[in-house]
Amino acid sequence: MKRITIAKGDGIGPEIMDATLQLLKAAGAELAYDEVKIGEEVYLSGNTSGITKDAWEKIRQNKVFLKAPITTPQGGGYKSLNVTARKSLGLFANVRPCRSYHPYVQSKHPQLDIVVVRENEEDLYAGIEHQQTAEVVQCLKLISRPGCEKIIRYAFEYAVKNNRKKVTCLSKDNIMKQTDGLFHRVFDEISKDYPTIQSEHMIVDIGMAKVADSPEDFDVIVTSNLYGDIVSDVVAQIAGSVGMAGSFNLGEHAVMFEAIHGSAPDIAGKNMANPSALIQAAVLMLCHIGQPKVAEKIQNAWLKTLEDGIHTADIYKEELSSKLASTQEFTESIIMRLGQIPKKLKAVSYENSAPIELKPYHRKEVQKQEKSLKGVDIFVDNMGIKADDLAVELKKMEGDFASLNMITNRGVKVWPNGFEETYCTDHWRCRFLAKNKEQMSKEELIKLLQNAVKEKIDVIKTENLYTFNGETAYSLGQGQ
Repeated sequence: MKRITIAKGDGIGPEIMDATLQLLKAAGAELAYDEVKIGEEVYLSGNTSGITKDAWEKIRQNKVFLKAPITTPQGGGYKSLNVTARKSLGLFANVRPCRSYHPYVQSKHPQLDIVVVRENEEDLYAGIEHQQTAEVVQCLKLISRPGCEKIIRYAFEYAVKNNRKKVTCLSKDNIMKQTDGLFHRVFDEISKDYPTIQSEHMIVDIGMAKVADSPEDFDVIVTSNLYGDIVSDVVAQIAGSVGMAGSFNLGEHAVMFEAIHGSAPDIAGKNMANPSALIQAAVLMLCHIGQPKVAEKIQNAWLKTLEDGIHTADIYKEELSSKLASTQEFTESIIMRLGQIPKKLKAVSYENSAPIELKPYHRKEVQKQEKSLKGVDIFVDNMGIKADDLAVELKKMEGDFASLNMITNRGVKVWPNGFEETYCTDHWRCRFLAKNKEQMSKEELIKLLQNAVKEKIDVIKTENLYTFNGETAYSLGQGQ
């Protein structure tokens, strides 16, 4: 008997969780449950994290968490509990298998069978945001080498263990050469350790265009957090419906299984929600905890139910379906088919399935790099000034150790030789480089800021400009 933690969540969450538990019991799953309260009720009690200390303890103790969708209240500084859980528990990988069930679930892509492996802990989802001026806010995109190494190696390991043939990396390193460039470089490095797996890299926009057009050309996709969020929803939807896909979130110490859709409060309590996504998550969970025969029995019965045209409202099509089923009727139909296999949809066998596992990550020893401070980007708040006039004021800061090299506005070079057509806000990046020598000292950097105070220049932030082993580690201005 395996003890797991469950959360029924909000909106349709309790209905689809009850349906899933009913099905697990009927199929003979050997499970015991610790239920915890999370989500809207906890948020509105004054807990801005949406989860109590006792709930955390149960989840960490049992290490397996089956979660229904939750609602995050709008406004009030509430943080997404999904993101919090993934990051707090070190669940660095979100894995979403998506498959077409055509023609029984409508899809333009009958051959679609893709697994999206999404980095879960960093990128823009670090949630580090600041308002810097009256007109400009920023969000910091953080990408780390350990984060890239963990998710990319897991994608290749998943491909090997699940007889997948190819791993495709999606990034935008033609624009974000430092952050996405690191992700791409690590992918190229790690792919060499897996010579039997085909590897390729695509820019995320054209890559997704090709996924939408020819998903049969893809197998496993690995990408960073924000792109992965978008990619996985697109793939699930073109497979048939976001409401049909489950996923798991993997770390070294715990695994969270969940439906990928939201809490759908508009249909809550109406007995019409499709429980398929949470059922799929439960099937993944059963394989993970060593009950593959039960998982196989449930999955084949679910496929037979779809094949027989018994469909909930979200996938019901008069020309394809034989019955419009409620949540309860759909669940009972699956239970009636336990032990049966589909005749046209491909039956599954989990006999040789391996538990979802992860080798402990061992940080590689980073070779010492020669780090040299070349200058500093000083960000300035100034409303209604022209770039040339701002440059005159900034040059008063220079002294004999630094010189103004460039001014950008929203990343576009506006000085020297900027264009009058470039629209400027009140947020200026002003680049100072060391004058007549190889590097700038920290004392000189401080002196530069002191000069800014003296000249009444409103500095809002700074970013140091480094080279590592002689290689420039900062971006040029657009148009530079």
